[in-house]
This record gives sequence, C-alpha cells and structure tokens, in this order.
Amino acid sequence: MKDESRYDVWLLGRSQDGGLPHVGCMQACCAEARKTGRREYPCALGVHDRVSGALALIEATPAVEPQLAMLHALAGVSGCVRRPVEAVLITHAHIGHYAGLVQFGEEVAATDHLPLFVTPQMANFLRANQPWAQLVTYGQVDVHEVDPGKSCEPIPGLEVDFIAVPHRDEHSDTVAFKLRGPERTLLWAPDVDQWGRHDGLLADLLDDVDVAYVDATFYDGRELSGRDLDGIPHPLIVETMDAWADQAAARPGVIRFIHMNHTNPALHDSAIVEKIERAGFCVASMGERHSL
Repeated sequence: MKDESRYDVWLLGRSQDGGLPHVGCMQACCAEARKTGRREYPCALGVHDRVSGALALIEATPAVEPQLAMLHALAGVSGCVRRPVEAVLITHAHIGHYAGLVQFGEEVAATDHLPLFVTPQMANFLRANQPWAQLVTYGQVDVHEVDPGKSCEPIPGLEVDFIAVPHRDEHSDTVAFKLRGPERTLLWAPDVDQWGRHDGLLADLLDDVDVAYVDATFYDGRELSGRDLDGIPHPLIVETMDAWADQAAARPGVIRFIHMNHTNPALHDSAIVEKIERAGFCVASMGERHSL
C-alpha cells in the first residue's frame, strides 16, 4: 500500500515543565544528570511539511532554542532567524508550554509576525501581561485565536483540532490538539487532570487517532513525597494503564507517555519501562518520528 503521508512529526521533549535536571532538585535523578550531562527537555513537538517545507512548533518551552535546532536538523531545513518556523501552537499558560516565547522577542530572535495559534483565553493572557504583550505590540508574533471545539490550519493542509480538557486554569484554559494529516491523526495531550474527573475523557481523546501522546506526569504518585497530589491532579501512569489495558494490548504502541516529572521512574528505571511496554504502552523517546 502506497504511503500518502505528508507530514513528519518529531517529539522534541518528553519531560514536565522543569525538564531534567530540575531546578532545586538534589535527588539522585537530577544529581546524576548534572554529573553526566543528561538533558531531558520539556515536552514539545515539531512538524515538517515535506511538500512545502514549512515547519510548525507545538509548545514554546524554556528549552526552545535547542528544540528548534533539533527540529531543523531532523527536518533537514534551516529556519531563518526572524522566522525559525512558520507557526507556533500552545496548549495553555503553564511555563513549560509558553515561557520560550520570550526568545522570539526584541532582545533575542525578534521574529517577524510569527503566526501564533492559541485559545482566546490564552490570547487575552498574553496581551495583558508583560513581556508577552510586547511580542504582540512589536509584531514579533501575530496571534490567531482558535475557540476550543474549532480547528485551524497552521501550515498548508495540516488540520489541528483544539479540544478543551480539564486542567488548572489560573491563567488560561487548556486544550489538547489532534493533528490530522492525509494518512494519520496524532493526539497531543500533555496536560490534563485525572481521567476520573471527566467521565469518558480518555475515550474521547483517543477516538480516531493513530498516535496518542498523553500526560504521564507521575507513575504512581509515590515518587513525589511531601506534595499533595490533589493540587496537581495529573493522571498516573498506572491509572491510565488500568483504564486502557485491553485497547493497548490490541493496538500496542499507540498510547505514548510524555510530560514525565523529573522524579518519574519511567524516566530512570528500565524495569518500569519494560513493564509499561509489555502492557502495550510506550514511554516516548525524544527525537522519535511519526508520519501523518
């Protein structure tokens, strides 16, 4: 069967907002990473349109510079300083997802009317707060508002659905994305509250997708001693595996875990990773590629 896929999608990071090593962490996971030079970037995606050559970035993380460099190298495309990609999409206003926008500002890249696709609430947050507002005023970014439940086309032919998901909304609402190419559909859901807080949410998100990147901040919750998980109610990997065991066994590798906290044993323990993969799930790898 002929492959009619048009878009290459690369995972540019798989960790929670702070990455690895994590500021202030003196545990073995981060102490060892500092010694060895290991780096895990906050979760982000890069998209390359093989027809037009266009690039899109999903999430502007604090590690946006090395992630853009990675995207350019993987795609074999050199973005110019003032237009490193043709579009940026952001899911919500937590720092691992939008803080990298400052690198597009006057003091650094000074991008030229870079299209930025966000929800109206996220757009209001950016316009109302510095230094983000300066990006808009100076024309470094052009904000395109997309209502949850609607779609946009950030680069030619790529349809992206904005899907409302429950998550902490101190500054904006939160969306997941479904990226629809001619052959396949990919889900990007790095931040959601526990599945049980919204009946049927996981099934809705996984409907009609071929690749699903989902929130896996914590493995079973025990790795974050001293914190009240009610205030950071991300799904646990073990809960996702229990809820979707039959489907993962039938379609192994579709559900791919991202947004892992620096303490998550899925980032460090090969036995845990093997257990996850035996069940038909996958711990995503930085640099992995899927075609749509």
